[in-house]
Amino acid sequence: MSGTNHERLQIGSAEAIKLVAGRELRVRLRSKAFLIILAITALSFVALPIITKFAHSGPSTSKVAVVRSDAAYGRALESTATQLHQNVKITVVADPAAGRSAVQGGKVDAFVVHDASGAQVTVKKSLPDSLRTVFSLVDQQAALNAQITALGGDPAKVTAAVGSQQIQVTTLQHDDPQQGQKITIAIAAGLLMYMILMTVGQMVAQGVVEEKSSRVVELLLATIKPWQLLAGKVLGVAVIGALQLVVPGVLGLAIGMADGQLSVSLSASVGSLAWTLLWFAAGFWLYAMIFASAGAMVSRQEDLGGLMAPIIMPLVAGWVVAISILPTDPHSGVAEILSYVPLTAPELMPMRWALGVAPLWQMLVSLAITLACGVVMLRFAGRIYRNSVLRSGARVPLKEALKAA
Repeated sequence: MSGTNHERLQIGSAEAIKLVAGRELRVRLRSKAFLIILAITALSFVALPIITKFAHSGPSTSKVAVVRSDAAYGRALESTATQLHQNVKITVVADPAAGRSAVQGGKVDAFVVHDASGAQVTVKKSLPDSLRTVFSLVDQQAALNAQITALGGDPAKVTAAVGSQQIQVTTLQHDDPQQGQKITIAIAAGLLMYMILMTVGQMVAQGVVEEKSSRVVELLLATIKPWQLLAGKVLGVAVIGALQLVVPGVLGLAIGMADGQLSVSLSASVGSLAWTLLWFAAGFWLYAMIFASAGAMVSRQEDLGGLMAPIIMPLVAGWVVAISILPTDPHSGVAEILSYVPLTAPELMPMRWALGVAPLWQMLVSLAITLACGVVMLRFAGRIYRNSVLRSGARVPLKEALKAA
């Protein structure tokens, strides 16, 4: 027996961390909650590009019937609608009775007869505002042409003269034709980061409380050191979080590029995903230390809620700024400042990078600050975990948890 204990005590740090991480992975990967969340997130990011494509599939086509004698009027309707970025398709019918029958049967949206007094339109229920505008513009042009002809002028020359007048626009700042796509990628990156840091961070805290309340932690700490247990748990859950980020992200990018909605280069899209993954690693490392410390200070899941609120607040604040400010004002000073703050940087900096407003040096400086903060937090988290994880009963006060051993 003493030989067995001796062998256990000789487990190296790397091996101990690997064993704990492997155990954490096996438990979490078999969890129904993890599988359900991963499936929902993946399906959401697959469905989003498809839904967006249908939502922006272009204006619908309005079908209008005219009699043969009004064929020229019908062509004018089509031409005017095109100028207004609308689609109107003209169908020629034999007589007014056939036109009204087509409307009643739902074959066309409207039947129109045009004479000197204007257009008489027949519809089944109501005339859409888009069609009303087209009819009004064509009738006004027809009335104007009639007046020009009565005055001895040439309507075609007048129309050509009017059409030749163009507005000269000088643009001081050119629009990025891919700005909408960049905003979509940025919001997706920020949303994934927010959701995953929130869920897997709490997963760490809840896992610590579960082991503490079930006394499993006492058995584990008889073999390995507290910091090894903490590091292995964080590493295992980090892999779970990375899966929850990469799977939806890759599927969303693949669907968006396959159906032509994303025209940004593959390198830019993959680069945004890679930076998001790197920021997840940095952000999760920092938040995991804080969540694990919180879990070690309590003995029941019911007591965990009071400690979660102040930890989650920076995540919520970062997401609020990300979704309410960055899409409309990518150069926002508030967002830029918060993208250097370690607790909000993991959400905001990847979004600013995806929007093309964060240069590489800002990314690297912010990442260095966040990693440095994570290293400092590791020292405090290790002390809190060591001083609290074996204590049961009432919540361990922070001051007492931070006492040097």
